[in-house]
Amino acid sequence: MKTIYKSPEGKERILGQYEEYLTQFDSLIKRDYVTTRFGSTHVLVMGKENGKPLFIFQGGNCINPVTLSWFKGLLGEYKVYAPDTIGHPGYSDETRISASDESFAQWIADLMDHYGIEKCAFIGPSYGGGIILRLAAFMPERIHCAVLVAPAGIGLGSKLKMIKEILVPMVVYRINGSAQSLHKIADVMSSNSMKQLDESIIGNIFKHTTLEQDMPKLTTAEELRDYSAPTLVITGTEDVFFPGNKISQKLQGILGAELELKKYQMGHFPAPTHLEQIDTDIKEFLNKHY
Repeated sequence: MKTIYKSPEGKERILGQYEEYLTQFDSLIKRDYVTTRFGSTHVLVMGKENGKPLFIFQGGNCINPVTLSWFKGLLGEYKVYAPDTIGHPGYSDETRISASDESFAQWIADLMDHYGIEKCAFIGPSYGGGIILRLAAFMPERIHCAVLVAPAGIGLGSKLKMIKEILVPMVVYRINGSAQSLHKIADVMSSNSMKQLDESIIGNIFKHTTLEQDMPKLTTAEELRDYSAPTLVITGTEDVFFPGNKISQKLQGILGAELELKKYQMGHFPAPTHLEQIDTDIKEFLNKHY
């Protein structure tokens, strides 16, 4: 069976950190394995038992609890469904599916149907935001409202800058395990604010997995012609992957009148102070639209 991991030991190390991260959540956590047309999907279910349903998707080439922790403030009000993205590190099947067609929309629909959810709110950071845009393109009727944080699927940063500041240090790190190279990457990704555990997790994923290199397709206005759900997009001006200024310009012609935009001086990984502001932004948005 094809695997995204380079060794059983590497997989064990990453999943061990997954479990370590879960101890940081105060909420009771139910863990389901849901059968979809693309394979088994591990879902963390937590939050307010009778709260409105809220799907939160993880960042790419990461583990679910890392980016899910950014939204812990919502657990008191909403029932959160957080699937491990299929084909990415975690407990879901390792089958990689296309982020350029309707595959991820079908995957999400299978998950929603399993839980008897016809329509709900969504949050997606990074790659997770790109996944939500695939759903918006192919099944817009399933989205009540959406929050995209530093989202893929809209525009890309400078390739030259990514090569210089991410790819080259990553190659060095993979060759010699240089802590300095890893720290350099973490600083670029987070604008000098990444937690030590997050940095360790990123390092293990770089070292022990075959990274997903295909980003979600850049979304067009034509694809979203039938999408009219309220959408909050939060970007960072220092984001090396999806820079806020570039994303903001493209969004105006794609999401139209229902777009709400917030832009902060932050990297791809928000700093704790930015997470507090993002928590406030999302709560206000959801109270208004959901």
